[in-house]
Amino acid sequence: MKKLVVIIFSLLLSIVGYTQENGKDSTQVYKKRVLESVEIDFLSSYYSQDGDNAAVSGGFGSEKLIDLTGTIVISIPLNEDDVLTIDAGVSAYSSASSSNINPFDGDKPADPFQASSGASSSDLWNNITAYYSHSSDDRNKIWTGNLSFSTEFDYSSLGFGGSYTKLFNEKNTELSINTKVHLDKWRTIYPAELRGSGGDKGFFNLNKYTITGNPNYNPSFTPFSKNGRNSYSLGFSFSQIISKKLQGSLALDFVTQQGLLSTPFQRVYFSDVANSFIENFHLADDVERLPGSRFKVAVGGRLNYYINEIFVLRTFYRYYSDDWGIGSYTASIEIPIKITDKFTLYPSYRFYNQTAADYFAPYDQLISTDEFYTSDYDLSEYSANQFGFGVTYTDIFTRQHIWKFGLKSIDLNFNNYGRDSGLKANIISVGCKFVMD
Repeated sequence: MKKLVVIIFSLLLSIVGYTQENGKDSTQVYKKRVLESVEIDFLSSYYSQDGDNAAVSGGFGSEKLIDLTGTIVISIPLNEDDVLTIDAGVSAYSSASSSNINPFDGDKPADPFQASSGASSSDLWNNITAYYSHSSDDRNKIWTGNLSFSTEFDYSSLGFGGSYTKLFNEKNTELSINTKVHLDKWRTIYPAELRGSGGDKGFFNLNKYTITGNPNYNPSFTPFSKNGRNSYSLGFSFSQIISKKLQGSLALDFVTQQGLLSTPFQRVYFSDVANSFIENFHLADDVERLPGSRFKVAVGGRLNYYINEIFVLRTFYRYYSDDWGIGSYTASIEIPIKITDKFTLYPSYRFYNQTAADYFAPYDQLISTDEFYTSDYDLSEYSANQFGFGVTYTDIFTRQHIWKFGLKSIDLNFNNYGRDSGLKANIISVGCKFVMD
């Protein structure tokens, strides 16, 4: 992936040189460019979480995870009206939860609160996305298109989409429509103990282990017949400058999904089935099974108010609902504080609340006769609070340089997240924007 990013970066610089040299014509009437020069963003984040409701072990076990992400975003003005943007990123994670897809391949006794040292304990997620945008001569119409591809050890995704934006009323009013399609494919990996009873990703020999509890472990397990997942989204947005100090926007989004919406390696346990164990690990009765379709709708709005030269108030609210029984709302507030002409502070707060999916039950409380079931706490009822703080350095004159690029801004953010279910997480992110002279 690193080599791919280097190759793309070199090609894009070549394109930049070509377009800049061949885009000059003294006989043409000057028209202000949508983007004056090449911009490059370097983004990185560190994320850590912990909790006691791991979905891999049926809603019971360590959720400890560490993720480190690096991303480069390059925006290139192809001419006065067109901009090409390439977004490439790599995410490396280490997870106690996913390591327990096979909890028996480590050098310690199998335990849902102990990470196994097997191959599934860490992985890389790779992503690359290309965006193309075209603006009309009067800058009141904008067309965009995008193409993306991402992959990790058990999942790959191909996405494409586009949008159209129209500005009215001397650019005080904006309407847009966007659509996106994702064509995803699972590499179906099942919990280790089920691979000897119908799974197709590596036979697991239960006879090598001593089974306690119910020694007659014999799960009724059937592998999934399909491994594709398709998602289609359609969104509408409206933005209005209400006054010199007040701006608002509304958004409406629809998403429909079809295919394998269950996660193949997430265990479930039934209260009407006798429990079987190897060492300290509860053997799966089945895997998560969810409907093959899902329809989502979300409506939200933003309201931003300019208080004075120092303070700005930014608010957001969204309501979400789907046909799995989940309803949620999100409310957030951010108050940028301009300390100097270059430094701005960003304290923020976000609250989230959701109801449980119809198919959710905690660890070992599901019923085997149900058609659909899950113990994934992401689909449970919970509330969450997130507190954030950020600082931004901005230099519109780009006085600091690295080679041919001037430093335009630096962003540093910290967020603390917590659910009432016990999950806690922290994320630190940093971003640097450079502009080619």
